Amino acid sequence: MPPRPGAVDETSAVAGPAGGCGGPTNLVVLLLDSLNRHMLGCYGGTEFETPNLDRFAAERAVRFTSHVTGSLPCMPARHDILCGSLDFLWRPWGSIEVWEEPITAQLRRAGVTTMLVSDHPHLFETGGENYHTDFSAWDYVRGHEGDPWRTYGDPSHIGAPALPARGGGWFWRDRLGWAGALDRPYDRSRTFFREELDFPGPRVMRTAADWLRRGAPAPDAGAPPFLLFVDEFDPHEPFDTPAPWAGRYDPGWEGELLIWPPYDVGAVGAGRLSAREGQQLRANYGAKLSMIDHWVGEVFSALTERGLWESTAVIVCTDHGHYLGEKDIWGKPGVMQYETLGHIPLLVSWPGAGRGTQCGALTTNVDLHATIADVFGVAAFGGVGGGGGSAGAGHGVSLLPLVRGEAPSVRDWAVGGVYGNWVQVTDGRHKYARGAAGSNFPLSMWSNRWSTMPVHGLEDTVRLPPPDRRARLDFMPGSEVPVIRQPFEPGDRLPYWVGGNVVDRHFLFDLDSDPGEDENLVGTQTEADMVELLRVALAAVEAPAEQLERLGIS
Repeated sequence: MPPRPGAVDETSAVAGPAGGCGGPTNLVVLLLDSLNRHMLGCYGGTEFETPNLDRFAAERAVRFTSHVTGSLPCMPARHDILCGSLDFLWRPWGSIEVWEEPITAQLRRAGVTTMLVSDHPHLFETGGENYHTDFSAWDYVRGHEGDPWRTYGDPSHIGAPALPARGGGWFWRDRLGWAGALDRPYDRSRTFFREELDFPGPRVMRTAADWLRRGAPAPDAGAPPFLLFVDEFDPHEPFDTPAPWAGRYDPGWEGELLIWPPYDVGAVGAGRLSAREGQQLRANYGAKLSMIDHWVGEVFSALTERGLWESTAVIVCTDHGHYLGEKDIWGKPGVMQYETLGHIPLLVSWPGAGRGTQCGALTTNVDLHATIADVFGVAAFGGVGGGGGSAGAGHGVSLLPLVRGEAPSVRDWAVGGVYGNWVQVTDGRHKYARGAAGSNFPLSMWSNRWSTMPVHGLEDTVRLPPPDRRARLDFMPGSEVPVIRQPFEPGDRLPYWVGGNVVDRHFLFDLDSDPGEDENLVGTQTEADMVELLRVALAAVEAPAEQLERLGIS
């Protein structure tokens, strides 16, 4: 995004690490997948306990209150953070392209040690397989969600510590009548757990803490800087925990635990899910949230033991939220991004600045890339143009002026969405989700790495056909590398996340007066203003012209 009038210009390279100006030399990023902002105590949540994150926010961090999603879902969000450019306007999901490079490649050249600890399966399968390769080292903790870690269950499993639970295909088989719906790889993996520390989330946090204690460069003058990036899939489903977490928020439940939520709209109202089952699912999300909060505390303890707080910035972030019955929506189905999913937490600890304060400036996930670059004194590079002739600068703006109290804001708008779905823009007060106009075409996929989200058990159903004779070579903004642009037409097999219900459905909410998003203001003068803002935003990120045509605003 080009600097707006009066904004701090963060697109130019800086001379050295922020630590050279009295700031930190190191950075820890804790990305907790599907972290619901409104359920954290530090954001006013009272339903579940999150004492470590709450204490971190109160004693060490700046709490951002207007932070929103960009590209969605999982891998597009990580692309925003690691590569610095919004992904969803060009492709649905995919690996790092040949015209791009992740921030870790730049940090390697700058002499920064980078360590990845993760249990996120998508980072190690088709569509996400090269995000980890430029880290100095990585540790993949096996067994979460769709990770095909085991081909069989442990025959000696006796129902503990992984308690009896319905398998991953239960809702589709029992409530939707899909007899062939398969259980998930995790349903086998969980039979091999023998204690809480065997569960993927606790193992990731213990591994990250051990690296800080043993592997991180010492906090001495002249020590090389480091980035520790912890990509933790919890509290993403399955919402599976051992005692004492299991049953913590629903002690009266009898029978198999419900750890796999449906992805559905109106499930309770239509009788596909009982209110009691919904309560159980929500409680089990809370149990997992509290468990991972407990283990996040071990990472914080390791920072204390090594004396790293004064030389290390810490960012706690997420990719998106997760619906747990709000508006009778469950999971991440094909709906516009209501606040539950799209308004997300961000906590930033910066030595000597902002402890226990809050920042209401509008920010978004792609800004984290520019922020990481700023911490280590390298130029933000998204691989694509950022508008205004800034070839390769990407779409983010550093948040350090906000953290250090040097600027009241860094952007006037934020744009986000899912490929082939609604495109959303917000100015911090109004949120406008624009669907397709008339039809969901024209729509093209721009990629030289042809992939979409893999779904184990449905590989042949969701796999994209190869590009065909309609494909043409084109160019991404600011890039001289040819890219395959494959146009889609009605009747084509479309990427997994393309929406089927987005045509002529638009949503506009005034979040100040209507935080529950109940009054759709489409048709008012405010919509005309937000349509113009959306045009401005799409022009600034140099979105394909066909996106404006698809949305009916060209």
